Amino acid sequence: MGGVEDDEPASKRMKLSSEELIHLSNGSTVKESIVGSSRDLMARPLQSDGGEEVVGSKGVIKKVEFVRIIAKALYSLGYIRSGAHLEEESGIALHSSIINVFMRQVLEGDWDESVATLHNFGLTDEMTIKSASFLILEQKFFEFLGEEKVMDALKTLRTEISPLCINHRRVRELSLSIVSPSHCFTVRSPKQNTSRARSRTKLLEELQKLLPPTVMIPERRLEHLVEQALGLQRDACMFHNSLDEEISLLADYQCARDQIPSYALQILQAHTDEIWFLQFSHNGKYLASSSHDCSAIIWEVDANGISLKHKLSGHQKPVSSVSWSPDDHQLLTCGVEEVVRRWDASSGECVSVYEKAGLGMVSCGWSPDGKWIFSGVNDKSISMWELDGRELECWKGQRTLKISDLEITSDGKQIISICRETAILLLDREAKVERFIEEDQTITSFSLSRDNRFLLVNLLNQEIHLWSIEDDLKLVSKYRGNKRTRFIIRSCFGGLEQAFVASGSEDSLVYIWHRGTGELIEALPGHSGAVNCVSWNPKNPHMLASASDDRTIRIWGLNNLSAKQKDAHGNGIHYCNGGT
Repeated sequence: MGGVEDDEPASKRMKLSSEELIHLSNGSTVKESIVGSSRDLMARPLQSDGGEEVVGSKGVIKKVEFVRIIAKALYSLGYIRSGAHLEEESGIALHSSIINVFMRQVLEGDWDESVATLHNFGLTDEMTIKSASFLILEQKFFEFLGEEKVMDALKTLRTEISPLCINHRRVRELSLSIVSPSHCFTVRSPKQNTSRARSRTKLLEELQKLLPPTVMIPERRLEHLVEQALGLQRDACMFHNSLDEEISLLADYQCARDQIPSYALQILQAHTDEIWFLQFSHNGKYLASSSHDCSAIIWEVDANGISLKHKLSGHQKPVSSVSWSPDDHQLLTCGVEEVVRRWDASSGECVSVYEKAGLGMVSCGWSPDGKWIFSGVNDKSISMWELDGRELECWKGQRTLKISDLEITSDGKQIISICRETAILLLDREAKVERFIEEDQTITSFSLSRDNRFLLVNLLNQEIHLWSIEDDLKLVSKYRGNKRTRFIIRSCFGGLEQAFVASGSEDSLVYIWHRGTGELIEALPGHSGAVNCVSWNPKNPHMLASASDDRTIRIWGLNNLSAKQKDAHGNGIHYCNGGT
């Protein structure tokens, strides 16, 4: 593929190919002279004794390509003799004679001959030929400069490089390197080495990337194919949820179900009424929860489990949601159509209150730099505040509902809120552009992915929809199984690379789906009331929290991490061994 069928015996082709790869591996120069003219050769597809013979059970792998890739891998690994023997025994050359000639010419610095040989490859893409010629002549130019042959370098630039009429910006840089020699180093590629031999080897690698793979097989092609296959196996595994999993070439990759947090390791019992919302901090070291009991709690996460750090009191109405600051040093809490409070997470003290006369807050969120906060207001507007409580801006109109989540993308540009019963507003506050996710059913809540590319939307009809919001708004997947008839139920992304979707449910279960396939993986029993909200620890893919009307928070983990059974109920925490 990309070579020629010539009259040379296989052993002769083997010698040419193995030697040039030795030169590639150690950067030495070629001393053996090249026999014959490249102008008599054309880069036609290689032929093997088997013709279009294929290997493998599916009949899709061409034998010639397969052998060439293996030979390439052997040479790359330093097994020069083994690669040469494979070429000799199979009768399949890694490269055609014209390619071997070309590579030797490049390594020896025969620039004019190498450009002429390049034109005999039989390539149909004129731009590829020009781009490859540019790289070769650029190397010629730099070597002239290195030898202080300025006039020769200038001639190369004027009569050979410039007439190619491509890469004009680079041509200007090369011109500047003649006028200002100190500029020469800056215009060289970072990959270029001061050693001429190694520099020429790097040039070959760049040419290899540019030329069609049928002409020159890309470096590490076999490794790339194997890594790609392993990646596809890993992505296809529904239970992949750990960086510690070793991937072997000797067997197909398969994770066990025990990588999913499905054992109740702790039950947190400090709230005195229904728990409506909870959220892990960005660093995974804290968990915040809010309740109908008009309080919020900051829990601390450590190696021994989760313990109560601060109980935040001050709201006069139930606390509907919380939001961690980007640095996790502060927490916002929002009372139901009441005020937003800002708390110091370390001391548990309230440091500021945000309110509007005659109006109530319905949601809250942070700017990504932590300098401002945002709040939904029950007059359907969205406000932006200074930390000291001064209102900076207000987006009036149908921007939010009395019951709505609020998210701000990590670039600070988009504000996301439920603006109508069946629509979510994505407001670009800089470009002043509005986009809308339109659903047929009533939207009850939503959650933004960590990479800001996807939105999970919970609907009244007991479905959860996954929307892509990066460019065009697009419905990607649907998740079914959880129950919702009366209450607001929230879902979340989670697990390693957020490969899973978890949700609460009115049937007291916690549901977990594989995000890619939409297949239901787990329905976790244990709660005795509706599960209103779930949150997956962003730093620990094996920790999931769920909040319920039964006034408890359950911490789910792996069976082998289960805490020891404790008899006492200290500090509002109950330890369990995975039972329900």
